[in-house]
Amino acid sequence: MSDSEKPLDENEIIAKYKSLQAECQQYATKLSELDIELNEHRLVEETLTPLDPGRRSYRLIGGVLVERTVGEVLPSLVVNRQKLEEVVNNLEKVLMEKQKETTAWQMKYNIKATNAQ
Repeated sequence: MSDSEKPLDENEIIAKYKSLQAECQQYATKLSELDIELNEHRLVEETLTPLDPGRRSYRLIGGVLVERTVGEVLPSLVVNRQKLEEVVNNLEKVLMEKQKETTAWQMKYNIKATNAQ
């Protein structure tokens, strides 16, 4: 009998379930943070779009405030927003898969979740 076929004891089952729940919570927290950042990118993009491309703007890069023009900042902002949307979409898929795995584990071992901790 290999290690993967060896039956798990109750503590190992519960530990694995709690680990899966913790991973789901971490993914959800990160997703929430990225959603906020994505909304900020959209807001800034909507604000800068109607402005003159030669107008002065400031951008925070690595903790340093840098003076640029709207024409220089807007294209990189659009690219960053698009990449951020891709990351959010991928993270949503990962979270859904991890939630399915957690639910499957819960059903397989008939784990009753309690909200009081």
